[in-house]
Amino acid sequence: MKVCLVQSQSRPGEIDFNIQNHINLIQVALQSKPDLIVFPELSLTGYEPQMAEELAFGVEDQRLKPFQDIADFHKVIVSIGLPIRQFEEVHISAVFFLPGKDRLLYLKTLLHEDELGFFSEGKNQPLLLDIAKKAAFGICYESLKRAFYEKVLENHAEMYIASVAKSIEGVECAYAQFPEIARVYNVPVLMSNCVGNSDDFVSSGQSAVWNQQGDLMGQLDGESQGLLFYDMQTEEVKIIQDL
Repeated sequence: MKVCLVQSQSRPGEIDFNIQNHINLIQVALQSKPDLIVFPELSLTGYEPQMAEELAFGVEDQRLKPFQDIADFHKVIVSIGLPIRQFEEVHISAVFFLPGKDRLLYLKTLLHEDELGFFSEGKNQPLLLDIAKKAAFGICYESLKRAFYEKVLENHAEMYIASVAKSIEGVECAYAQFPEIARVYNVPVLMSNCVGNSDDFVSSGQSAVWNQQGDLMGQLDGESQGLLFYDMQTEEVKIIQDL
């Protein structure tokens, strides 16, 4: 299985622009024939908690149709980060567009204290996402919390994917913890981060992959859009930067 981590830069609240930017990045990624394409946390709106109420999508929002069309036509799985409104609550979510199937919705279960006034925590979320390989999936803050990753990784996950929006301090924390998580649980760890202004901080990219021994296999820079490909079988890495 080949995974593509997208490092994107969103314009806060400019959904039409961000959708087109996502499509453009996906089109570049498709040339390398990935099986799974993963975008950062809240990539479609930008990480803007104070704007989440007005920007929130319904899971069947027609503006998301182009991503389902891409998944169906190219037989690829695409994960997009966006705020979802469900039962009058707004959640940080990842929507997985699966070829020929219904969309798979994952809601962030552990929120940072700064997010609590704007989002609700997801309940009873799947421990493993069955997307070609069994993937443990976490969104930013929760992905580094022991109570979370112990629970999702003890079920024989074949990879651990973190979709994040992290500042330089958050990236440093991730680079300290993810290699150890990979070694302890014998599982590759893949982190997709964004770049550019996010809420009251600057997202610092450096999207990366660690193999199951905790070795850093590849990383993107901290400033520009790019794609990081990782082949789960061969451990081959390919990088496309400055998109």
